[in-house]
Amino acid sequence: MAIHIVKPGETLNLIAMDYRKTLAEILAANRISNPNIIVPGQRIIIPGIPDAETIPYTIEISIANKRLVLKDKGVVIKTYPIAVGRMLYNTPIGDFIIVNRQPNPGGPFGVMWLSLSKLSYGIHGTNDPSSIGKAVSKGCVRMFNRDVLELSSIVPNGTRVFIRPQ
Repeated sequence: MAIHIVKPGETLNLIAMDYRKTLAEILAANRISNPNIIVPGQRIIIPGIPDAETIPYTIEISIANKRLVLKDKGVVIKTYPIAVGRMLYNTPIGDFIIVNRQPNPGGPFGVMWLSLSKLSYGIHGTNDPSSIGKAVSKGCVRMFNRDVLELSSIVPNGTRVFIRPQ
């Protein structure tokens, strides 16, 4: 099972939403009786998502370079061009995991949606391939449809995603 380390200001409700779980699932997995008492640094078990430590793949995203790098045990397998968030809709910086996926979400999301452990953000395809290489999204990471299909066929849920400014 995945582990989330509580950050200052987080609540169990927010954590549950980020991982697309119910509060009841989080409470049960962690045997927490009072959901209002959590502390920064506390380890929260996220049920139903594999432990990232058991997955050899990592994804590193550079916002400035508009590149997504897939690694297997630290070795670069492939680099993909991406689109990132535009002004006022920045792509979030931080460490996340892929929590679920949705084939054929339609519209601007192309042929695949990979949800990140931050509500409303994901890695997805596009219905506008000319946007790749630009800062045009509402914060998500866009890929060519063929690339997101390839990526999603390789990485399982639970894969770590590191998004950095550079």
